[in-house]
Amino acid sequence: MTGAQERPLRADAARNRARLLDVATEVFTTRGVGVPTEEIARAAGVGVGTLFRHFPTKEALLEAVLVRRLESIAARTAQLAAEAGPAEAFFACFRLVIDQSAGKNEFARALAAAGVDAHASLRESGAEIQARLAELLAGAQRAGAVRPELGLPELIALLVGTGATMEQLGADPAARERIFEVLFDGLRPR
Repeated sequence: MTGAQERPLRADAARNRARLLDVATEVFTTRGVGVPTEEIARAAGVGVGTLFRHFPTKEALLEAVLVRRLESIAARTAQLAAEAGPAEAFFACFRLVIDQSAGKNEFARALAAAGVDAHASLRESGAEIQARLAELLAGAQRAGAVRPELGLPELIALLVGTGATMEQLGADPAARERIFEVLFDGLRPR
């Protein structure tokens, strides 16, 4: 087989993997991690064998979804920092992290129950996000948009707590917006 013939297969495999991750993210987030892998393969338009070639276990698929989600947050955070002013970037990033945290705890619990240390896989992306959060926080503080006494540990605690709060609210957009308004008001200097 020539190199020209191999490339389309690799590109096709990459598309299948990306499609599986897209579908798995949507399905696991909206329906929970109990959805069988066969349903995910069917929804992605591939055979279950294709799914298992990319992700040998359901846990491997869950872990890949989490890693991809964090990588996406890190990339979007960098984009926000480059395109928006300090205050806008900070508050948009806060929303982004909360919006992307839906289902994350359920994923982590399922992986832990299967004996998978998800934190090891997420360490690099998590550290990158924390570094970007620290930069955005410092920029927003220099711009006078965020209380100067707020540190990164408190910000992370607020993000974790807000993510849990939003899960309790469910899909009520008005309630979610009220929570953001209260939080953002509390983050601004007096």
